[in-house]
Amino acid sequence: MPRTVGIGHQDFGKIRENNYFYIDKTLFIKEWWERGDNVTLITRPRRFGKTLIISMTEQFFSVNYQNRTDLFEGLSIWKEEKYHGLQGKYPVISLSFADVKETSFIQARKKICRIIKSLYNKSGFLLESGLLNKAEQADFNKISTDMEDNEASYSLKVLSDYLCRYFGRKVIILLDEYDTPMQEAYLNGYWDELSGFTRNLFNATFKNNPYMDRAIMTGITRISKESVFSDLNNLKVVTTTSNEYTDCFGFTEEEVFAALDEFGLSGRKQEVKEWYDGFIFGGRSGIYNPWSVINYIDSKKIETYWANTSSNSIAGKLIRESNKNIKQDFEILLNGGSIITGVDEQVVYNQLNAKKGAIWGFLLAVGYLKVLSSGFREQTGSFFYELALTNKEVHTMFQNIICDWFSGVNDNYNDFIKALMLGDIKAMNVYMNRVAMETFSYFDTGKKPSCDEPERFYHGFVLGLVAGLAGRYIITSNRESGFGRYDVMLEPSSKEDSYIIMEFKVQDMEDEKSLKDTIKAALDQIEKKKYASSIIAKGIPEPDIRKYGFAFCGKKVLIGDSTTL
Repeated sequence: MPRTVGIGHQDFGKIRENNYFYIDKTLFIKEWWERGDNVTLITRPRRFGKTLIISMTEQFFSVNYQNRTDLFEGLSIWKEEKYHGLQGKYPVISLSFADVKETSFIQARKKICRIIKSLYNKSGFLLESGLLNKAEQADFNKISTDMEDNEASYSLKVLSDYLCRYFGRKVIILLDEYDTPMQEAYLNGYWDELSGFTRNLFNATFKNNPYMDRAIMTGITRISKESVFSDLNNLKVVTTTSNEYTDCFGFTEEEVFAALDEFGLSGRKQEVKEWYDGFIFGGRSGIYNPWSVINYIDSKKIETYWANTSSNSIAGKLIRESNKNIKQDFEILLNGGSIITGVDEQVVYNQLNAKKGAIWGFLLAVGYLKVLSSGFREQTGSFFYELALTNKEVHTMFQNIICDWFSGVNDNYNDFIKALMLGDIKAMNVYMNRVAMETFSYFDTGKKPSCDEPERFYHGFVLGLVAGLAGRYIITSNRESGFGRYDVMLEPSSKEDSYIIMEFKVQDMEDEKSLKDTIKAALDQIEKKKYASSIIAKGIPEPDIRKYGFAFCGKKVLIGDSTTL
């Protein structure tokens, strides 16, 4: 009889006590302990078991679980007899920043201080132990949600001192989801304040802390050393491209297939592989999204189980506000292709929009991209990566994110698509002007006004086409054809649909008296540059190719073809 699938459980002890479905990852303890690193920072995508690993590690080492060997009996780590002597022997400070999702620095700071205060509350026995002198007791009681910055920054180091003296053994410190506050700070505009606060806290806690044996930090991203880890030179960083702990987070294919067999789903292995496989950690491929697999086993339905998180919000923001080159690369990814680019794995949130490599590094870290291959360019002295979307679930998720961009004008956008498919230029103009009016500023986040730079709008619009017409058309933009680069081309999957070429132009007020003149200039460019040549080469008669000029002036758009001039 298969085990019960308990959704959302992150407490290792609760899972073991109730015999919920669990895939044994306890050999993480052995690998981590034998590496002997002072402070280990491990980044993995959200919902890949980081919190459960932290819970498992705490319950293995903590003195609070010294009589709970039953939690580990029968698991891989318990087959290593030398580790029996480590179970339940260390004071452990375990905290999580997963819930620090405030909209202001003041509230985020208070939330972090509240978390630290709760650790002191749990250690209240120290006040009655006779271990602390009067000054130390006074300092202990000063820990609060409103404590001074210097008290907050040294609070975990001081608690390490007290616990080390009480138990006669240095502490293990476990910090889960260290970067969640940073993501919220980026989204809500208080990055600089929070990075300064956490930098002081992390340096005091993890650098030269004589009362700490070793520590683990987990998160989604590797925030740059300059941002929050300055002078922290004892940090072992393990990212998705590192070769350490490759099978400790996420499920391997062998583990997934065994689980499907257990739950009578042996015939669904290929479907699950297409949707939830594709993650690569270091040199280990065939890693599955554990959250999606567990939910699939429970519901027995294919769905996008990754949704509504800060990572999704940031990803959508980065792509929406990015320049046309990023949007064009993403267009390739949505069409099932791959891109070759540099990747910066050290995330500086307040610089994400400025660095192309940082955007791809962030999307790789959060699990939305996978590395197909990599290499080193001697000419530039830099590494390059071939990246693709991870799997069908991620592809569907991004389609939904992009469609949400137009949610405020969804009816008009859908009506425009219908008019485009029918070739109804009058209706196309009506609906496109409504879409442009409400969404132009949403995409154009640059310093120039929209009338001077429509690229951000229309490349966002093109991504909307890609998401909305997936399967029916292959949509490309800014590709070479003939003697130049067309703006947008729609290549149909069915012979019943027409090829479509679109050219976008801003009205030149000196040379073009009206938007019709701008449309004519756009259509003339299509003919002069022979953009249709690649289509004609496929045997498509030129009269069957639809060509449209899009003329912009401010938020006004006029669409036309040769029949409207």
